[in-house]
Amino acid sequence: MTRINQVRNLLQERNLDGILLYKPENRRYISNFTGSAGYVIITKDRAIFVTDFRYTEQATAQCQGFEIIENSIPNGITDVLNDLGINKLGVEEDYVTYGQYQDFSKKLPNVEFVSLEGFITKMRSVKTQEELSYIAKAAEITDEAFQHILKYIKPGMRELDVALELEFFMKKKGASGLSFESIVASGKRSSLPHGKASDKVIDKDDMITLDFGCIYNGYCSDMTRSFFMGKATDKQKEIYNTVLEAQETSLKAVKPGVKGIELDKIARDIITEKGYGQNFGHGLGHGVGIEVHELPHVNVRGTVPMEPGMVITIEPGVYIPDFGGVRIEDLVIVTEDGYQVLSKSTKELIELNYNN
Repeated sequence: MTRINQVRNLLQERNLDGILLYKPENRRYISNFTGSAGYVIITKDRAIFVTDFRYTEQATAQCQGFEIIENSIPNGITDVLNDLGINKLGVEEDYVTYGQYQDFSKKLPNVEFVSLEGFITKMRSVKTQEELSYIAKAAEITDEAFQHILKYIKPGMRELDVALELEFFMKKKGASGLSFESIVASGKRSSLPHGKASDKVIDKDDMITLDFGCIYNGYCSDMTRSFFMGKATDKQKEIYNTVLEAQETSLKAVKPGVKGIELDKIARDIITEKGYGQNFGHGLGHGVGIEVHELPHVNVRGTVPMEPGMVITIEPGVYIPDFGGVRIEDLVIVTEDGYQVLSKSTKELIELNYNN
């Protein structure tokens, strides 16, 4: 069943005259449009893409199966909706701003706006084989970048230097961009779960956490590895092995039917038993696709059973202020009978010999 047909089934189920999409990720998912300005309107008998002069040619090439209407945007979209005679319109409740809602309500006084309740986002959570191939390629580039950076990184470099090298390397390998701003957190800064690269100079004997990913053909990767610039102390090894046990144990439980909350509990219980429960303050993971954070939830909110084709991360961590932290993250496909790990980089404790 095509994505447009799935939307039309929704229209029938909820008695809608049409839906309006313009969140970039949802717009691309339904129409294949990769530009930055446009609206998707789907009714029971028409699929329309509205954009302005800048993108008409691009939309014609990319949006197969859609009528292309050139109009000023965003103002012109209300003209199109009025012409369609829509009375009940499904909208992206988590993306429409208060200002946009006021404007729509004023210009479309006879239209009832209805929440789509995340319908498109839920559609996106189960990937096709084509989508999985793009995510796998992004993961492959990420793995290659990690192997490269282990040879590149030296004491005396700034965290920013490492982040820039990661980005440069991944783009040379075919990535179009970063999934998110790379996290390079060294020394005591590794206790920051989202410690974006800074001017801090990497020192000998620092713990280092790298959390990064790239975009390939519109789809994201995400991986975290922690390692040591020199010899790890007994305390550092204890923390690392605790996180590794939690990561690998929860990973082995991934399969269709399991819920994100259940996976989260497996990892959290192990970390708590080791005495670090208060130092694991985020969820175990998240879905990955066109967005680096999307459904399904892999945390205490994860009450929806996993399905084959979902892509998730498994990424427990322990973070101790004024000491440092460790996180280990794999990118994983839920398969018919279990899981497939896309992140191939070693999870063995790495101690770099910085004298070489």
